[in-house]
Parts: sequence; structure tokens; C-alpha cells
Amino acid sequence: MSAIQIQGLRPLKGTVGIQGSKNAVLPMMAASLLADGVTVIRHVPEIEDVFSMMGILESLGCKCSLEKGVLTVDTKASSGHRIPEEYVGKMRSSCLLLGPLLAERGEAVTYYPGGCVIGKRPIDLHLYALKRLGASFFEAGGMILARADRLRGARIRFSYPSVGATENAILAAVTAEGETEIENCAREPEIMELCRFLAAMGARIRGAGKSRIAVEGVRRLYPAEFFLGGDRICAGTYLAAAAMTAGDVTVMGAEPEDLREPVYILRRMGADISIKEREKEIRLRMDQRPGPVSLCTGPYPGFPTDLQSVFLAAASVACGESRITETVFEARFAAAALLRQFGARIRTEGQTAVALGTYPLRPGIADAPDLRGGAALVLAGLAADGLSIIGSCRHIRRGYEDLCRDLGSLGAEICWL
Repeated sequence: MSAIQIQGLRPLKGTVGIQGSKNAVLPMMAASLLADGVTVIRHVPEIEDVFSMMGILESLGCKCSLEKGVLTVDTKASSGHRIPEEYVGKMRSSCLLLGPLLAERGEAVTYYPGGCVIGKRPIDLHLYALKRLGASFFEAGGMILARADRLRGARIRFSYPSVGATENAILAAVTAEGETEIENCAREPEIMELCRFLAAMGARIRGAGKSRIAVEGVRRLYPAEFFLGGDRICAGTYLAAAAMTAGDVTVMGAEPEDLREPVYILRRMGADISIKEREKEIRLRMDQRPGPVSLCTGPYPGFPTDLQSVFLAAASVACGESRITETVFEARFAAAALLRQFGARIRTEGQTAVALGTYPLRPGIADAPDLRGGAALVLAGLAADGLSIIGSCRHIRRGYEDLCRDLGSLGAEICWL
């Protein structure tokens, strides 16, 4: 069991580099199965979800290594199609392997995925897209058996712009026979990153970043080298931490355009933010308590649900009443109850959390409920007058390479226990 210890009320100051994107690299790792040879991805974060995906790929016969941010995946000896249940239970992104396995091997065996417990998160849209391309599915005792003699292009229209389902549809369509049209697809930056990666492998994709994507199937893809962009959720976390602690922090390596909505919200809360687009640099200065804010999460370009818990922590120290509405995951207010242990005055009204800010917060002891909720508790500790301890930090390690290292470099008194 791991825990984080924080001595609060230390203003954050300085510059921090942002790790590679967790939500972008996982579908790229799944895509490596579509090419015979060695794929290399640079600037990869050393986080638990990446190690879990490496474990799945190795169980399928791949050889994987991750050293100093350089990930290599050698698929030459890969022939398996069964995803071990032990890995599926750890991470939801394991379902992204369905499309590549069906495309390459014509069959796949998996289970309903795990990950953070933040709502129902069904995979029905994933299965719908793959069925449209010609796959058949059979379920027995929580196991999913998938088969496809030959995937063929089709028209896919999602009832909701699911990121994972969009990725699975693209991964299956790039080598399918004919052309696939995907409508009402997700527009998140990670979709664009995946499409750029697949294009480097030889895929033909039009419309990445728009609500309609067209994929012209090719006979085969080839191994590629790729440099991973910065993690926008990690960058947003550190900017919110700076706002909560009257800090002056510059984050380097994340695409400012990808953070347009969080930056807009932080400015409404009183932060002075300057941006250098070409240098991928965002500087936040705050010399007062944050102001209150109202926001609603939604698919990109809306406010990211992955930053909802973090901004709820920021709202808990604001001057006034804030309202944060969650529209993506129905159970993502687990952090709200735990933030109350730090003195936060938060109540929930259905899918809206109402925070009446108070400062400073009081020291607390709590277990991280999930990945982003755990980060929110760490930020609460930064704004607490005393020593706080956050337990069950395995969740945090799923998405942050080293939260203590990064915040410590900015002046936080924080360490792993």
C-alpha cells in the first residue's frame, strides 16, 4: 500500500515539464498489433496503465520494453488473441484491443473491462461499431468471444461521441475492406493523436478532430516511430494546484489549444494566464484566492470530465459558491464526500456539486477513490493548514508518472510514504 504525505500552505512556483499523454498512448499501443515489426513511441509516461497494457501485449506474444520514456513493441512473434482477465480488471482501455485483434487475427477473447469505478461506463458502443464492420459477439459468464472472417467498411453513427468507441472503430477500420464513415464521433485531442500515429503507419484517414471521420482501408500497416504529445489532464491538474496555492507556475509540453476550456475557467476564477503557443508553454499567476465558478463537463471541446474532481478541489477554496455539473459519468462525485474531510463545504444536488469555498482547508486523511479523485485530494492537502495523508495511491500511479516529484519541484512539501 502506498500513500502520499503533504504539508500544506506552500505556494507553488517554478516550471514543470508535462509527461506524455496517458489517454493517447494506450490506443497507440493497441494499434501496434496492426503492424508486423517493431513500433517505437517516445515520451511515454511510466505509469501503471502503460505497464498493464504492456502486460497484455506480452501475453499476446509481443516483446515490450520501456526505458527512459522510449517504448518499443515488437509484434513479430505475436499470435495470441486471448486477453487475460487479470489485466482486463485493472484498466478499461483493454477493450481497445478488440478492434486490432479482430482486424489481424479474426478473433478475440476478453472480459468486461475495469479501471476507475466512476459509473457504468458500458462498452455497448464499442460492440455496436465492431458489429457494423462485420464482427460477431458471444457472451458467457462475463467473457466476451468475438469473431470476424473479414472486416468490411461500413457507416457507423454513434448515439454519443464516445472516445473509446471512436478509437476502436478507427483501429478496426484502417485495414478493413473498403471505406468506413464514422459519424458523431469523439473529437478529443487524443483521437487526433491516434490518427496521426496511424497515418505514420500507412493508414488513410480524413477528418480527424471533426465529428465525421472517413477511413479508407488499406491492406496492411507498417511499424512506425512517433513522439507522444503532453498530457493535457496532467497539465490542467498542475495549473489548478497553482491557482489554489497563490502560485506562479509554468507548464511546458502540453498543447495550449487542448486546454482552452480549463484555461478559460481558470481565468474566470481570477488567474493571470499567459500562453506561448509555439513553445507549448502556459504560465499561471495567482495572487489571491480563486473566485467562484460554474462549469459543466462534456465531450471535447467542452470541459473535460477528467478534470472535474480537480476543479472541484479548487472550487472548495474559492471566495463564494461554485456549481460543477457532471454530464459524462454519473458516479464521479466520489471525491466530493472525501473533500469534506478536509473541511470543504460541498453538497451534491443530483449531478451537480455545490461548493461554498473556505480557506485554508484543514488537514485530512483519506483514501484516493479513483485516479482523478486521488489527485483532487492531493490538491486539497496542498491548501490545508497542516499535515495530510492520502492513501490507496495506486490509483494515482495509473495516470501520473510521479505527482510528488512534479509538485515537489514547484515547492510543495510532499513525498511518497
